[in-house]
Amino acid sequence: QVQLSESGGGLVQAGGSLQLSCAASERTFSRYDMGWFRQAPGREREFVAAISPFGRYTDYADSVKGRFDISIDYNNSSFLQMNSLRPEDTAIYYCAARGGSDDAYSRSTAGEYPFWGQGTQVSVSS
Repeated sequence: QVQLSESGGGLVQAGGSLQLSCAASERTFSRYDMGWFRQAPGREREFVAAISPFGRYTDYADSVKGRFDISIDYNNSSFLQMNSLRPEDTAIYYCAARGGSDDAYSRSTAGEYPFWGQGTQVSVSS
């Protein structure tokens, strides 16, 4: 059972940046797909970004491409660098993990991730 804990959320003005971090209870670098999802009030949880074991493959939602960057370290953490933030990026952001492999495949389905963090709030003011 992998436990995940997010940090780094907060309030920022439009155009600003934030970096979210996700720390896992065990080493994830070589064994887990790591994903970030978000949920705004009254909306379904949606995919934001994901990364493969070893970091070779990444995937992004169209709404964040070119603005967000997902990465992992060699131990147990994943990161979501968020630049050029917009008010529509306001949501609770969740880190997720699942067993993965160093191959190209879809990593964007929330239901395929068994492990989730508690979420961190990101608020972007206009």
